[in-house]
Amino acid sequence: MKRTFSIIKPDATKRNITGAINKIIEDNELKIVAQKRIQLSREKAEGFYFVHKDKPFFNELIDYMTSGPVIIQVLEGENAIEKYRKIMGATNPQNADSGTIRKEYALNIQENSVHGSDSEENARIEINYFFKEDEIIT
Repeated sequence: MKRTFSIIKPDATKRNITGAINKIIEDNELKIVAQKRIQLSREKAEGFYFVHKDKPFFNELIDYMTSGPVIIQVLEGENAIEKYRKIMGATNPQNADSGTIRKEYALNIQENSVHGSDSEENARIEINYFFKEDEIIT
């Protein structure tokens, strides 16, 4: 079993669609082994997205991610990273496949409802950034 990290973003929590997103996750054989609803501080968001620090969209991204509560999750399953990335769909919802989270729920390229780790190394880093091991129940 592999793990990946997920964020259900502020646009989705504001629209109260976290249950619908969780259903898609679970219907695709990923198990939610940890989940918390949190309000990201600016400092925590900047730390999480530090790889984008020098990009022109950085401040807008931080403003968005701190604009409301998010749901952070650890997902577990066979090929969890690849599977979740497929379930999420393309970053730009206009390019996402039908039935994916972003095609069904995203508002635009930034307000695209979910984030998921893109590699095993990043999944480990992202999970450890938000969760202690004893918070993850398998």
